[in-house]
Amino acid sequence: MSGRVRFQLSSAVFVILARGAEICMLQRKATGWMDGSFSLPAGGLDGGETIRAAAVREAFEETGVVIAPEALKSVHTLHNLAADSPWIGHFFRTEEWAGTPTLCEPDKHANLQWRHLDNLPENTIPYIRQALLCAAGGEPYSEYGWE
Repeated sequence: MSGRVRFQLSSAVFVILARGAEICMLQRKATGWMDGSFSLPAGGLDGGETIRAAAVREAFEETGVVIAPEALKSVHTLHNLAADSPWIGHFFRTEEWAGTPTLCEPDKHANLQWRHLDNLPENTIPYIRQALLCAAGGEPYSEYGWE
């Protein structure tokens, strides 16, 4: 192999907690990025953990629910051309968890709402809306910001 350095992407995980036709959404606050907008339980990977393990951890950290890794179904991958650094988002869906979703990081989230896919908050982060609609339509992959 030559001495060239390969381009590397960051990864993020997103968890769609589904209760019937509703999904759990969190309103961001005091993070300095998209504050006031709605997203999903989400975050980055820690060193030495799998993507699925990161999803389990983030769901617990942000909502207090415990999810068995095998209960997470991979439903969408999004390649985002972010201004600072492109990244890959892995979206998982589950209807199975222990506990009641609660705001566990009140310093980062102002509100937790259960919303129907056809009634997402107007201030849903655009790539979150795109990924949710793609996942609901059975599209396993999409790109955001490459237009």
